[in-house]
Amino acid sequence: MGFIELGDCKLNINSEKIEAAFSETSFLSQIGKDRILKEMITDVDQVGDDLSFKIKFGYPIKSKEQNIREKVVSHLRHLFKLKNVKVVMETDIVAHAIEKGTQLIPGVKNIIAIASGKGGVGKSTTTVNLALSLHAEGAKVGILDGDIYGPSIPALLGVSGKPESPDGKTILPMMGHGVQTNSIGFLIPKDEAMVWRGPMVTQALEQLLRQTVWDKLDYLLIDLPPGTGDIHLTLAQKVPLTGAVIVTTPQEIALLDARKGIKMFEKVSVPILGIIENMATYACPRCGNVEEIFGSGGGLKTAEKYNTNFLGSLPLITCIREDSDNGIPSVASERNPAVVKIYKEVSSELARNIAMLKKDSSAKFPKIVVKNH
Repeated sequence: MGFIELGDCKLNINSEKIEAAFSETSFLSQIGKDRILKEMITDVDQVGDDLSFKIKFGYPIKSKEQNIREKVVSHLRHLFKLKNVKVVMETDIVAHAIEKGTQLIPGVKNIIAIASGKGGVGKSTTTVNLALSLHAEGAKVGILDGDIYGPSIPALLGVSGKPESPDGKTILPMMGHGVQTNSIGFLIPKDEAMVWRGPMVTQALEQLLRQTVWDKLDYLLIDLPPGTGDIHLTLAQKVPLTGAVIVTTPQEIALLDARKGIKMFEKVSVPILGIIENMATYACPRCGNVEEIFGSGGGLKTAEKYNTNFLGSLPLITCIREDSDNGIPSVASERNPAVVKIYKEVSSELARNIAMLKKDSSAKFPKIVVKNH
């Protein structure tokens, strides 16, 4: 408590002193290390031994809210020798800065591209479980299947049928496990191969994105196809991306392509929100022996090299594959609590990183049109 004089602060507790209390407390480091902490603490009111204030989070915290409140109240009561501490906690997920010149998507605050550079690293499975994790924390989430040639989101979510069109021009999203979604897979026969050329594919993606009536989404995750081709460039140049997430395995071959993806997004000024390492370890279900089949530490080293966030590692485990095949993603099935916990930790770190980006205020200003009379 050396950083504070109890006699002074008991008479005049303000947001700066509450911020200092958070920043110097290890068990509240989740709040204390936020660069936006000053904006989060508002409405501070002290009357004698009673203190009340509000914390406004820019990311969903449904499962953590009660735990955070209890720790905040306990710590501040002890530190400031208070009788009562009342904390009101709110979530306010806002839109964040996007590339200038891109047209906003109605009903969507933040668009996150989930990319891999290489196929077979579990990107689509990761996308779906991240979306369900964010939804479980209280956010409104959608998934756009950006893989026109090999759409897999309908199967992963266990959703079938065709979306409705109320006016013949727009499409209502399908719903799967509380998440809004759309995919070319809903519009074509299940076993039909797409033989379109590049321009047709990018046009189809833009139509799916812009003609879907997304309903007040906090986050729209776009599951991209492997590579760094036409779809990726179209998305980066024409779509208001908040940022991109790179999914890879620790294997050097996968990391080579992941690095290409990072460089591509950097060239078009799309922020890299973080790297997720999938299939990092395998634990034998019989003997418990843990092996790093695809190597180790590659995702973390790549994140450090490119000065971006390492969001976490996921195991190579049978239940994730089985849940995906059954159309009940692991976060929804909850068969393996340890796996669910990892997905939720990764999604929480992603949401926090998004919240610390610069806010986008372009939608608040009217367009000015000059007409010649």
